[in-house]
Amino acid sequence: MKLSNISLALLLGIGALTSCSEKLELTNPNQQTTATFGNTVADLEESIIACYNHIRMEGTYARVGYNIDVCRGDEVWNSSQVWYMPFDDLNEPITDEIGQWSWRDWYYTINVCNYVLSRVGQDYLGVPEQLQRIAGQALFLRGLAYYNLCGYYQNPALIVDYESYSTLEGLYASNAVEGDQDPNDQYDRVMDQVEQDFERAIALLPSKEVGGEWAKGRATSGAAAGFYARALMMRHKYNEALAVLKEIIAGTYGKYELMKNYGDNFREGPAYENNAESLFEVQFLDYGSQGTDDEWTPVNTSPNATQGHAIESNFGPGDCGGWADLSASPWLYQLFKKERTTDNSLDPRLYWTIGTYEPEWEGFEYGNVCYTQPMTADAPVVTNNNYGGLPIAKNTNLRTGIYDKVVTGLHCGINLRLMRYSDVLLRAAECENEISGPTQQAIDWINQVRRRANLNDLALADFNNNADKLFEQIANVERPKEFGCETGRGFDLIRWGWFYNSDRLKQLKAHAVVLRSNDKSTVKNAVDYSSLKKDESTGKLLKEETDRGYKTSFDEWIQGHEFLPIYQGTLNNNPNLVGNSANFSLNNASYFTNKRWTVHPVVDL
Repeated sequence: MKLSNISLALLLGIGALTSCSEKLELTNPNQQTTATFGNTVADLEESIIACYNHIRMEGTYARVGYNIDVCRGDEVWNSSQVWYMPFDDLNEPITDEIGQWSWRDWYYTINVCNYVLSRVGQDYLGVPEQLQRIAGQALFLRGLAYYNLCGYYQNPALIVDYESYSTLEGLYASNAVEGDQDPNDQYDRVMDQVEQDFERAIALLPSKEVGGEWAKGRATSGAAAGFYARALMMRHKYNEALAVLKEIIAGTYGKYELMKNYGDNFREGPAYENNAESLFEVQFLDYGSQGTDDEWTPVNTSPNATQGHAIESNFGPGDCGGWADLSASPWLYQLFKKERTTDNSLDPRLYWTIGTYEPEWEGFEYGNVCYTQPMTADAPVVTNNNYGGLPIAKNTNLRTGIYDKVVTGLHCGINLRLMRYSDVLLRAAECENEISGPTQQAIDWINQVRRRANLNDLALADFNNNADKLFEQIANVERPKEFGCETGRGFDLIRWGWFYNSDRLKQLKAHAVVLRSNDKSTVKNAVDYSSLKKDESTGKLLKEETDRGYKTSFDEWIQGHEFLPIYQGTLNNNPNLVGNSANFSLNNASYFTNKRWTVHPVVDL
């Protein structure tokens, strides 16, 4: 009886809908579905904007996703001794949810990219130019996402088909194909996809000149080519990478050049951002033009979002309102001090990298300031009031003269330049050295970067046909001084295999050793790692040294933890996932040696 009444009511309702169809068949633009959205170019343009928005989240580049790699290198240490501690010590536990944030946010990016590509179709080159650009951006951003997932988590699940989300099996993707649970095999599979995405993006995207105003802030063929070369170098494909880097240098993908002022790469505003040196950067709103609501996760949708980053908050000294978490290593500071410029001054890159007082900075740029507050020799600024530390100036407003203290949260408006032309030159020199040993061409590319800093040229004769020596110069002098305290060093240490060589690991410990002290007079001092007492069996600093305040991050490294473990909660939620080398503390040295890749021996320069 009840079923009959319901059926009759439904029939009457359907009849009413049919008779009034022109009035009632309306689409609510605020409640879009996959059936109603994504069928026009305008819809896909909105989706691409969403892709870019996801690379500005907490786990991508707004804070944690950027800083994890900064502090897992040897140029930066954790001065708060709290936040980022397991990432700095390379012993992140599988139960720490923070380690999952990058996984979470990069998959948000991937999901939107997959959606866009499903709407464009497979014949990317056979569609109109506007759709080619849309597809090219989606491929670039998906490649960027998986590049980071591989660099952090080693064996992420590979999802490239949007339709796979329609089934539970596809939604709960596996990172172990056909029962193969070797994390390095999955690493190779995903990196193959990364290379393919970047290579396809090159063909679909315009150069920055052809793109014109459209290209500002977007991925271009130059950005795709630069990251393609990076991806190739992660697996020692030096011949292929060098060919791409030479094309960038030749202007095939647009004209790039070094900015005359190094500091212009770390200021905000249209006069500095998206400049001639930048291949790709993450866009953030300038100071004074932002909203008020910090959005830490991808699910926040406030129309008043700040749209800035919190790198500055993590770097900023406590006395200036910062969270005082990360500091530059004394090794990096002393590296800058070793070499004077041609006019016997300090390397200007030091000014923009580390916020120290130096007599040479009087009259240089904004002078000896820390957030517009004057510094003196007797009153230097340290990062953390309890543990000291050299303040990081890069990607903060410590040296820009904009404001007098850190505006904590997601408020810094400096665009993060993820790849600069100087990286192209130094990578080209590295590839050239790997292929042919020291050559004049490799030296010339390095000297272009050195001349911007007003340093004396290197000479080919200085390296005596010794590829190991030139590699040491690139890896432990040129790259740290040019890119110190930027993200990327952790990726380099993995691709160079330094965790799998006892001499290199000892060198990393020496680079990262610090004296934790609130004595402001000691923060610049070099620490002689060789003089510190160590356990003969483990090589770790003895307790009597740590009790005195000495610490080195790499003492705490657990094998396999050059990568982050896959969070246990994620593994519990997805039964098709398996852990990686960090989950099981596995040694990855065999992967490196089986590929016949060499770890360059330590060379004294």
